Amino acid sequence: MPAPFVLLFDLPMKINFKKIMPLRPDKADKNFFGRVLIAAGSRGMTGAAYLACKAAYRSGAGIVYCALPESEAFIVSCLIPEAVIIALPSSRGFIKPRAYKIVSEKIKKFKIDVLALGPGLGEGGREFAVNLLNSVKIPCVIDADALNALAQNKEYLPKLKNRPCILTPHEGEMKRLIGDFSERIKAAYKLSNITSGAALLKGANSVVCEGKKVYVSSFASSALSKGGSGDVLTGITAAIWAQIGKQKKDFRKTAFQSAALSVEIHALAGKIAAEKIGERSLLASDIADFIGEAFKRIK
Repeated sequence: MPAPFVLLFDLPMKINFKKIMPLRPDKADKNFFGRVLIAAGSRGMTGAAYLACKAAYRSGAGIVYCALPESEAFIVSCLIPEAVIIALPSSRGFIKPRAYKIVSEKIKKFKIDVLALGPGLGEGGREFAVNLLNSVKIPCVIDADALNALAQNKEYLPKLKNRPCILTPHEGEMKRLIGDFSERIKAAYKLSNITSGAALLKGANSVVCEGKKVYVSSFASSALSKGGSGDVLTGITAAIWAQIGKQKKDFRKTAFQSAALSVEIHALAGKIAAEKIGERSLLASDIADFIGEAFKRIK
């Protein structure tokens, strides 16, 4: 007789999002709400850095630093003056590989709680991404070209076990990381098992998996099918994790719930924006603008 099928992960769970919402004490200062550093952007993709930073601030981060190519820094500083800009050595609009040393020093100096790495780095920024991941061990949200960099250097994936992490691939990036797949939950489980982190597989009914824990979003809408939507999610995730992880003094044990709450906030913000603007005409920046309203709707 064939061996019985063994369920490697739990059935998708329901989460009381209101219960895990980060606290907002009136007398707390910005440090209480977390310090986020977002390393992102390249020539032609400065919008990715801007959207991630804006979403992080809208999601409650106390302070957001943006590390990006010096050639593009002025653009982002004009778009979001609240962000602290870290202009990095660049070549042809991409961050130079050696710039990881500067970011590593800034992470220590500014006592960064969560690093978000990848949005808009471009192919020319991938070596920088791998270098930075190898040099720092702080909690990290890994997205976009940082994921593509890991797909080109798969031997580094198991090394992520050395730090808490949330990986946020879409289906194409997931296939580059683990190969072809047909079942989304199993794919997220496989990536989580390799890295010991939380895997957030984006798309209609986004999947979050960590260990045996699985959350599947009930939300599917073309409203989120726009360029830049994933960059907004990266900013939301980094900010929510920075707050929950810092408040609970444990980033590894809060990665899964932070990723799940981020998916919910992102989806709700997209839903609210679509109600106001329409799914067809919605922009990624509109999603960021309605993050505050999304937090109010959490039940």
